[in-house]
Amino acid sequence: MTALSLFVAGTDTEIGKTFVSAALLHGFARAGLRAAAMKPIASGAVERDGVLHNEDADQLDAAANVALPNDIRTPFMMREPIAPHIAAAREGIFLDIGRIVEAHRFATTKADIVVVEGVGGFRVPLTDTHDTADLAVALNLPVVLVVGMRLGCISHALLTVEAIASRGLTLAGWVANRVDPNMLYPDENIATLRQRIEAPLIGVIPHLAPNDARRAADSLDIGLLTHQLHRKD
Repeated sequence: MTALSLFVAGTDTEIGKTFVSAALLHGFARAGLRAAAMKPIASGAVERDGVLHNEDADQLDAAANVALPNDIRTPFMMREPIAPHIAAAREGIFLDIGRIVEAHRFATTKADIVVVEGVGGFRVPLTDTHDTADLAVALNLPVVLVVGMRLGCISHALLTVEAIASRGLTLAGWVANRVDPNMLYPDENIATLRQRIEAPLIGVIPHLAPNDARRAADSLDIGLLTHQLHRKD
């Protein structure tokens, strides 16, 4: 069986990409799959016992049932919690997409499924000439789009769907994440998006306080993604 990889993109920052990625990992593990996580680029790291740690990367590690070496899981980790291209420039780091592709190739040899979490929205700059959309293209992965359900999400979601299609990538599905518990008419907003996004809705994650990725996994239809593993070549 060939490993399946998914690129998790978001409509914006702070809309729950890591949370949904962790929920997906729990769901895949429950399905009996060896599930590994990558967060190739992370800004906002602190040093503990001589090792840089990023909170999001640690959350993914906790949800995965296959552990990857730190430099494979996150090839690039910067200290300041700012836009990655700015953080990298301040630390003299070049965000080399080729290095990430090599790390991903290694990760696929260790797991049945690899969840690759992007950074910020779909078009966050990485260098003067490349952004996270270019990373998704270089990896050539189907995309799972996390839509943070809040005012303005419809336009953000549809613009991102267009951007994904314009790069020739496949949208495997999308997840509605209820980040704003006070959002008016969330069901109507979700219905509007379902009418306009051809890819399947993987699930609607309710607002959970505190966040609990295991509980969130209960709201996801993992089979809509794992069926690709069972296709015959």
